[in-house]
Order: sequence, then C-alpha cells, then structure tokens
Amino acid sequence: MLALLAVLLMFGVSFALLSRVIGITSPWLVLLLMFYFLGLVKIAEPLFRLRMPRVLRPLRPWELAGLVYHRYRVPEFGRVLRKTPLRYLNNAVYIDATRRDPFKVRIWAEASEAAHFWAAVLLLPYIVFAVLNGMWKVVAWLSLAQLLVNIYPLLHLRYARGRLDRTLRRNQVTHAGGARAKSGA
Repeated sequence: MLALLAVLLMFGVSFALLSRVIGITSPWLVLLLMFYFLGLVKIAEPLFRLRMPRVLRPLRPWELAGLVYHRYRVPEFGRVLRKTPLRYLNNAVYIDATRRDPFKVRIWAEASEAAHFWAAVLLLPYIVFAVLNGMWKVVAWLSLAQLLVNIYPLLHLRYARGRLDRTLRRNQVTHAGGARAKSGA
C-alpha cells in the first residue's frame, strides 16, 4: 500500500509539473496519463485486480477458434512480446520454470486484459476530441499508441486466455481420469 501511495504521489507531482510545461491539453500528457494508469494498476496488483465489464469478459466462440486473431497476426505480436525485453513489463502472464500453474497465470492474464481495456477507455475520449477538432496528426499517433499499447496486448491476452482455458480443461479431464483409475472405477 505504501509503494502504491508513493508512486501515486510521484505520478501526481510529475503530471502537475509537466502540465505547466507542455499544457494541460497536450496529447503527450494524455498519453502519459495512460501509461501512469497502467503503471499504477501494475503496482496495485497485490491489493486488487481490475476486471473486464461483465458483458465483455467471456470469450466468444470466434475468439476460441482463433481465426480472426491469426488474420490480424496476434500470435506474432505475442511472439514479439515473449522474445524481447517487453516480456518483463508483465512476466506474470507467462508460464515458465517459476510459474507452472496455468490457473494462476490465467487470473493474471485476465487482470492484465482488464488493465489494457480500461487504459484504452481512458485514451479514447481524447482521440474523439482530436477527431472533432481536426487534429489528424494527433489522431494518427494516439491511434497507433492505442493499437500497440492497448488493443494488441488486449487481443493477445484474450487469445492466450483461450489457450489457457483449453489447457485447464485438458488437465481437468486428465486428472479426473487419473483419479477414477486410482479408485478402481
């Protein structure tokens, strides 16, 4: 809790100082606010986890099939994340030697998915503002940031969650079959 408050204070002071230098309506400040939000959510993870809106939480059949994700190269985006230092921005969503429990990884993936969703929601009003004011360069840059920082990670996390769900179901069937075999059923 103390770390969260310290970071919140630091972000608040930084935001106030930067708003004086670059102006409160600067698109850079809005982009920074989105990154601050993601950082605060990450630091607050031990205390609470964000959730997706109930209607968006379940995976749809087309998501489980993965065809749309493959068409838009979401698995390739995931490989870029896994094979570069970007992995360390949120390594809790990977199964490796220290994290072998797919259920726990799935929980963290879902929380990360929600963080990117809410960060996208946070940035969207300013993009709409920029569109309404004909600030096309700002729209282009913020849309690119939205795509790379929120949308693709969100899609990748949903794709990974579908894969984790299949793994968990397969493990349940395997464990249930093993338990029946041991009991002599």
